[in-house]
Amino acid sequence: MFFIIQKGVFTTMKITDVRIKKVGNEGKLRAYVSVTFDDSFVVHNLKVIDGQSGIFVAMPSRKTTSGEFKDVAHPINSAFREILQKAVLDAYNEETDKEESKERD
Repeated sequence: MFFIIQKGVFTTMKITDVRIKKVGNEGKLRAYVSVTFDDSFVVHNLKVIDGQSGIFVAMPSRKTTSGEFKDVAHPINSAFREILQKAVLDAYNEETDKEESKERD
């Protein structure tokens, strides 16, 4: 759960669902992710990436006419980025653990 203060109104929001779609061998990309907030708003196309410093979450982005990528949606502070990344990576690791246990059975 995280808190929002906007125009003098204090509210809370929860990450209510994280859906992982693991991908095959596509370079450093490990999964696409959709995150739902308060069962009311969903953000698609977050990515789990295996980078040089380990696994991290990349925000949905689009390619501009100049060829660079710009985030379409992203956290505006580091505290929420950490909350979001933890929720996504926890779900990713849970999905990975399920797959590994099925392979052992």
